[in-house]
Amino acid sequence: MIRISKNIVITDNELNEEFFHASGPGGQNVNKVATAVRLRFNIRDTSSLPPDLKQRLINAIGSSITTAGELIIEAQRYRTQMKNREDAAQRLQAIITKYLIPPKKRRKTKPTKGSVKRRLDSKKQRGSLKKLRSSSHDD
Repeated sequence: MIRISKNIVITDNELNEEFFHASGPGGQNVNKVATAVRLRFNIRDTSSLPPDLKQRLINAIGSSITTAGELIIEAQRYRTQMKNREDAAQRLQAIITKYLIPPKKRRKTKPTKGSVKRRLDSKKQRGSLKKLRSSSHDD
């Protein structure tokens, strides 16, 4: 069970864990024991997440989600299966928590009349300075 917030909890039956041999250091242990974890969580079919959060997750991390709607997290940082399971769960929790709060809507703004006037005045001043520099001879 993974607690995302006080209202959102992902139960163990919605998570699918698969264990496999990890790559990297570990000596003989890495060849004998399946310590790496592949955690699968189906975002589209879950009933734990509210619909708006599901949509934000799908929009934000859509490239990491399979066509079946599963988010796959592989954890093989540690040499023990238990630590890798905890790492995968923490990473899933971090991903979901990141998109828990909806982003603020952007309000369109316009520059103030004063700032527009100052910008145009400075452009005119710069243009007149350049015009003075040019040599205009009627030869």
